[in-house]
Amino acid sequence: MKLSRLYNQVLKFGRDKDPRTKKSKISYADTALLYGDPDTRVNKVMVGIDIDAAEILLADKIRKSQGLDLVISHHPEGRAWAGFYKVMQLQVDMMVKAGIGRKEAQEMLDERMQEVERRVLPQNHMRTVDAARILDMPLMCAHTPADNHVSDYIYKLLARKKPKIVEDILAILKEIPEYKEADRELSGPRIILGSPKRNVGKVFVEMTGGTEGSKEVYANMHKRGIRTLVSMHLSEEHFKKVKDANLNVVIAGHISSDTLGLNLLLDRIEKEEPLEVIACSGFRRFKHNL
Repeated sequence: MKLSRLYNQVLKFGRDKDPRTKKSKISYADTALLYGDPDTRVNKVMVGIDIDAAEILLADKIRKSQGLDLVISHHPEGRAWAGFYKVMQLQVDMMVKAGIGRKEAQEMLDERMQEVERRVLPQNHMRTVDAARILDMPLMCAHTPADNHVSDYIYKLLARKKPKIVEDILAILKEIPEYKEADRELSGPRIILGSPKRNVGKVFVEMTGGTEGSKEVYANMHKRGIRTLVSMHLSEEHFKKVKDANLNVVIAGHISSDTLGLNLLLDRIEKEEPLEVIACSGFRRFKHNL
């Protein structure tokens, strides 16, 4: 398929799994075709969680020896990294679904988005894109569309399996190939707050929306009946606030969750046309029969 078609499919499938109720005008600032001719024919891709200049050099070597058409990064680079904080806006709808008022949710998120923007602003956004340009290597990134897939998948899986105690969530996650593999590599799912035998209660799945949201949201979640948070990762500052809110926390795993989201997205793309995938930078290709 053409590179432009692949990119548009990533956006389309990302919208399909978007947690927001209004989907007609959704765009993803953290997902972009960063370099390359949109008419490039894509058959063989190298996919990684993080792509830097080193991976671009590796891709160039593979291209010369085996052939390669495109590099796909999960985490954003270039202008997608500079503007990725904008996708955090979708967290408002997630908080509303958790029972928090829209105005209150928006106020909490606005402060956090400004914090993330300030953190991202001084970064050297173009390093990896410049490496791709110099070596004439097509490059794109797919962040929130993949995260939407893992968030939707885990939410529906837990709703169907109905875990009763916190350790049940671990057992459910560890049946998924990506988490099973991560567990073998000592980076699998784990409980970081709450007893394994504690009741799960109402669960909030926090796996999309750019990055972690407001630190002040967890006390509000507890007031609305949420007792367990299932997340990719949690900063130390957020951890302290969750602990104060007395929530159970299951960390599914960052790289393994990103991998699951990418795999679900690639599965849908490959239903249209198969791709040869070279996995690198923490990514592992597993196919799911959904």
